[in-house]
Amino acid sequence: MEHAIYLVTLVGTTLVVAAAFSSLIAFRFGAPLLLLFLCIGLATGVDGLGIEFDNARLAYFAGSLALAIILFDSGFGTPLNALRQAAGPALSLATIGVILTTGIFSVAASYFLKLSWLESSLLGAAVASTDAAAVFFLLRAGEIHLRERVRATLEVESGTNDPIAIFLTITLVEIIAAHANPQANVLATNLLLGFLANMGLGAVIGVLGGFGIVRLVERLNLDHGLLPIFVLTLSLMVFAAAGAIGGSGFLAVYLAGLIAGNSDIRAVTILKRFQDGMSWLAQIIMFLILGLFATPSQFPAILVPATLLGLFLIFVARPLAVWLCLIPFRLPRPEVAFVSWVGLRGAVSILLAITPLLGGLEHGRLIFNAAFIIVLVSLVVQGWTVGPLARRLGLIVPARLGPLDKVELELPGSAHHELLAYRVAPGSPVARGERIPRWARPSLVLRDGRSMRFQDMGRLAAGDQVYIFVPDRYPRLLDKLFASRAMVDPEDADFFGAFALDPARSAAELEAAYGPGLTEAEQKLTVAALVSERLGGHPEYADRVMIGPIELIVRDVDEKGRITGLGLSFEPTAPVARVPVFLSAGEIGDRVAALIRNWRGPAQRRAAEDVPIDTAAPDLDGQKAAGEG
Repeated sequence: MEHAIYLVTLVGTTLVVAAAFSSLIAFRFGAPLLLLFLCIGLATGVDGLGIEFDNARLAYFAGSLALAIILFDSGFGTPLNALRQAAGPALSLATIGVILTTGIFSVAASYFLKLSWLESSLLGAAVASTDAAAVFFLLRAGEIHLRERVRATLEVESGTNDPIAIFLTITLVEIIAAHANPQANVLATNLLLGFLANMGLGAVIGVLGGFGIVRLVERLNLDHGLLPIFVLTLSLMVFAAAGAIGGSGFLAVYLAGLIAGNSDIRAVTILKRFQDGMSWLAQIIMFLILGLFATPSQFPAILVPATLLGLFLIFVARPLAVWLCLIPFRLPRPEVAFVSWVGLRGAVSILLAITPLLGGLEHGRLIFNAAFIIVLVSLVVQGWTVGPLARRLGLIVPARLGPLDKVELELPGSAHHELLAYRVAPGSPVARGERIPRWARPSLVLRDGRSMRFQDMGRLAAGDQVYIFVPDRYPRLLDKLFASRAMVDPEDADFFGAFALDPARSAAELEAAYGPGLTEAEQKLTVAALVSERLGGHPEYADRVMIGPIELIVRDVDEKGRITGLGLSFEPTAPVARVPVFLSAGEIGDRVAALIRNWRGPAQRRAAEDVPIDTAAPDLDGQKAAGEG
């Protein structure tokens, strides 16, 4: 018994270490990290090194706990401004999009795998949700700086679509296991009522749990080493409590993390670091267990149809569902195309595919193997092309900041202040003489091994170490002041225009200087207000607006979304690659209106030609007289 404990521990820790080392390979070559983790699990499983692991209940239990930890960390790290910016499109994708993907995919699944319509829908529900971890690792590994709106949409969608997919999958497993064959309208009604109850209870428990976590952390004076474990345990309690009463534990734990992360919770820096590490560990464990559970020798029997289903999901089901969900929102076609492509399937899909095995379904193993192959196809086809596609669609923007050397220190006994240690980077604004804001309180400067008061140092120099007391929700202005200049790719050298333009200047001056053809109402606005109006009231970093012969580029916005920097270009950048599909509601309306005008135009001209000249003449004379008068 003792020997077995040592052996299992040795094998488990070896797999985790191998997965950690594989992340270095992924960062170096931009490979999908999840794909490497799954391959390690497959290589050590029954068809590899011979480790047998066929406990479906243990795999599902461990995977569910790991997913709860990941979702809590995802919610904790999602800022409210990202949620507000992308709430409409992302929540539409996370609810209606999952249902549409399930329905569209089930049609192909019933054809390729010869499954019943309920089993096909079950497989569709299992692969309907996206994997955020795989997507954003690729973006970080490739140093891809996406437009904020696109990034926020993908973040919020990936954090909120798992509960819906889990509910659909578990409900369909229960129906099939009970050998029920309900009519479509009865099934839709039951799913709708069950969905509302499941999500409603999960949302209530999640909100109450989030506020409860914040309140307990503030009232209990726990040691900093114990505090992160306490918060993690509370998040799992929220997850379990919601599930115990019939709610969605996954939605509850995500909302609890969202509320806790956006409150003035104590020791937020320590919590973020701990949860980041726990999230990595949870991902590694979940991916390795799912890889060990799979049996690759069973894949060849369904390799061709499952691969075709994976391609159908990538090129048909996901794009069509995304387009239908985003029609009401005026998102540019390149952004819609990118969101539809970045729908990577991952560990959640494999985890959900275990539920048919738990339910004892006849085709449970077939559904699991098909879902596993579909995930592999998604990671191989989409995982390697995220960066190139983002560049092709013009969604890459230059980085705002260059390298930043900063250390955040939590102050003992202080719930709302931090001590930041910045190293002055060469070429940073403070090194060039920019002043530090008054709300920040510099206290100490280290230079050449000597420590001095900030007031006695004079102008800061590159290499100085500056210690500053700030509120824990301090504005990111300090990061901009101490960061070095961002390295701009030569192709992006003119991305922000030839020269800067004061956003507070009057748009009338713009009309006088360049004659872009502004209306009288537009000339009464400031340039910032004009650009914001042209962008629908929601400008963001790197947005571009063509106004006659010039192009205005948003160089920066403040925390409230107001434009603080503009660039002007006389030579607009090359047009973004045209996307022939993904029309928004606004574009559809414009095209329908144009068709109506083109259709009515000839009819009106024919009607005018049919009017007798002597009848039309008095009207023209009357108009002329009125004009002269």
